[in-house]
Amino acid sequence: MKISKQARRDAKELFLACRTNGTLDEGKVREVVQKVIATKPRGYFPILSHFARLVKLEVERRTARVESPVPLAADQQTEIRANLTRRYGEGLDFSFAQNPKLLGGLRVQVGSDVYDGSVQARLAELAAGL
Repeated sequence: MKISKQARRDAKELFLACRTNGTLDEGKVREVVQKVIATKPRGYFPILSHFARLVKLEVERRTARVESPVPLAADQQTEIRANLTRRYGEGLDFSFAQNPKLLGGLRVQVGSDVYDGSVQARLAELAAGL
């Protein structure tokens, strides 16, 4: 579906209105969606569609996924949280997962940024270089 420039502008305006201190406020998002559905302005479906896309991208941008081959100790998790918070700012949602395929090291993904310091990635680089 093609979204008009006006619908994009309206969705972005609604999105910016849902931010509190630089972070997305879930309560405001729900309130905005309910108001738009209740009033049904002209072209409200494309507006809501683009608004949902903006919210999804923001949630992904504020989510940090850390993978390691073994469970990380609490102090290691705290250090990783502190480093990522210093780099990306407050309000990150962290998830720590175990991935035995990594063999060693860490793989960190924050939004579209991926930091792969795993043994598996290094072996793949070596294989590609040969």
